[in-house]
Amino acid sequence: MLRVPGYLVAFLVPAAVWAAGLADISNRDAINGLKEALTRGSHAAVARLGVENGFFGNDRVKIPLPPSLRRLEAVMRSIGMDRHADELVLRMNRAAEAAVPEARTLLVDAAKKMSVQDAKGILTGGDDAATQYFKRTSSEPLVKRFQPIVKKAMQKVNLAEKYNEIAASGAKLGLVKEEDAQLEDYVTRKALDGLFLTIAEEEKKIRRDPAGAASEILRKVFGAARN
Repeated sequence: MLRVPGYLVAFLVPAAVWAAGLADISNRDAINGLKEALTRGSHAAVARLGVENGFFGNDRVKIPLPPSLRRLEAVMRSIGMDRHADELVLRMNRAAEAAVPEARTLLVDAAKKMSVQDAKGILTGGDDAATQYFKRTSSEPLVKRFQPIVKKAMQKVNLAEKYNEIAASGAKLGLVKEEDAQLEDYVTRKALDGLFLTIAEEEKKIRRDPAGAASEILRKVFGAARN
């Protein structure tokens, strides 16, 4: 199980701390401390998912066929095509595992660009305030980074093309959601869902069970905040 690193204690600062704690330290120190926490936290989430079985071996984020195509999967299995159905699901998850490492740089960039107002919102926000910040600032560029990798990985699966044909027909009839009509689009979206879910889980753990800060700047910022 992934251990929650102590430096993410940054997420725990209550609303009153922003005004009181910064009386003795600079806004720059506080921002740098939070940027460090966000950067290391995003690295931890990416490391957890961007490996073999990061998605496929984790029921919380494992990517299944879209609900609207579960009947197709059942039919495939009923006529002895279990291996093909299993391969499609496996390759979908392998594609997500291959794409997620691309998130590291974008998430770090998002942390670096954080404003004072962004930091205040995260420090005084709810359990997933940092996750929502990443969603707001990184979702669009992440989609652009993920899609080509997912598409390349899915080209290895012969059933991917057939999936797209069936799903496109289903979309025209209103049986399949438009965003699920192309397999690479669906996998990309689910990969992002899994990434943000993992970031949110780590963030909530930190808020509930803080540990000592692991760097001098974080000790300075959040140590002062507790006084």
